Amino acid sequence: MRLPRLQHPLLPLLVALAVLPGCSVKKIAVNSLGNALAQGGGVYAKDDDPELVREATPFGLKLMESLLEESPKHKGLLYATSSGFTQYAYAFIQQEADEVEDDDLEKAKELRARAKKLYLRALDYGMRGLDAAHPGFRASFRKDPVAALLPMKKKDVPTLIWTAFAWGAAISIDKTDSELTADQYLAEHLARRALELDEAYDRGSIHDFFISYEGARRSVGGSVDASRKHLERADALSKGLRAAPLVAFAETVSVSLQDKAEFEALLNRALAIDVNAEPELRLVNLVTQRRARWLLARTELLFVE
Repeated sequence: MRLPRLQHPLLPLLVALAVLPGCSVKKIAVNSLGNALAQGGGVYAKDDDPELVREATPFGLKLMESLLEESPKHKGLLYATSSGFTQYAYAFIQQEADEVEDDDLEKAKELRARAKKLYLRALDYGMRGLDAAHPGFRASFRKDPVAALLPMKKKDVPTLIWTAFAWGAAISIDKTDSELTADQYLAEHLARRALELDEAYDRGSIHDFFISYEGARRSVGGSVDASRKHLERADALSKGLRAAPLVAFAETVSVSLQDKAEFEALLNRALAIDVNAEPELRLVNLVTQRRARWLLARTELLFVE
């Protein structure tokens, strides 16, 4: 997971935007700042304080939205805004909803409703990004997903997969929305095309989508074996340095199979990962390890002896 970055050297550009007189000059400044914000990685991904990142992220996201008002087809910004809202909603809003549910059901419902709105906002930015890169994509995608995705290239993979993650997350968090649920095959098409183009993207994180997707659908065409293969590939491509695939499989498949031993083993493996071994993965591993601890604390509720 990489949250959008905001660094102090960019602040002079923000000041300049407020005083630039010419539209063309202002557009150049907007695009320059957009390019800087859209770069992956950065200080957020390396941070060791998730709560600090939680408090800082909304400003960065709103800044990117304001820049998109000036430059609505900036592909880098559209990608960064889509991925940023998806990650913020999952790491800080949905996770909080899960954690408070036992004590405050109404608050959990409110948080999930908010997370869904953020996922849908992320989905819209992602689709806009794909349309900016391939004009007409959004209109043709529903008619013929395979044909619409055929022109996609490796450079489109980040936007493809984060749009798929946003779509899948929105569906997962509200299964009562039948219209949204009916679109899950479209999210799958986006993710499969991303996988075809660059399996190793972000250390195998595309496989995380399919760990949950295949595992959660085993009664309606999904496959535990397929989910497990995706886990193995994700683990191999990350060289065992990402906790996310382990936690995804544990809570999706191990719980479904009522395999308590596997559940505990996978979560303990996730917790054993040294978050300092790879600085670019520090924040996402800290967030994921928090979920692993929360899941382990609920073991007796999740498994029937």
